[in-house]
Amino acid sequence: MSRMAQIIVLARYEDEVMEPLTRYDDTRTWRGRFERIPDWFVGGWYIEFFRTGQRVGVLKDLESLPWNNPECVQVMLHDEDDDCFGLWMFHDGALVEVPLPRTERFHKPAPPTQEFPPDPGSLWRTDAEHPRLPEQTPAHLRDPRPAW
Repeated sequence: MSRMAQIIVLARYEDEVMEPLTRYDDTRTWRGRFERIPDWFVGGWYIEFFRTGQRVGVLKDLESLPWNNPECVQVMLHDEDDDCFGLWMFHDGALVEVPLPRTERFHKPAPPTQEFPPDPGSLWRTDAEHPRLPEQTPAHLRDPRPAW
């Protein structure tokens, strides 16, 4: 399914750590490679995806890197249906979404079969002029598979 998304990774002085993800690797579950953001002295990388299935597993690969300072790593994700970028940071060894003020991630119910890729939901500004915010799907009805 066509669905644009961007990921930005900010991590100070972690060039060597990010290097493996700047090369193509056909064994990954996701497609592409991170590009260095030019002229950033601290360290920033980005990648863009054009299909939902191309990005599944990218957060797990970022988690598995031997970060020198994981507490300083920030991952910003933007799906085409999001109002703004979401922020993920390390908590207890895992990248988790950090709640942002005046935003909420709305989830759809899980698909009927696993032939469909997992859906990340949509991050909406709750203070923006939306016709109406969607109804939140209860946690037990959401797809438990990671979408990133």
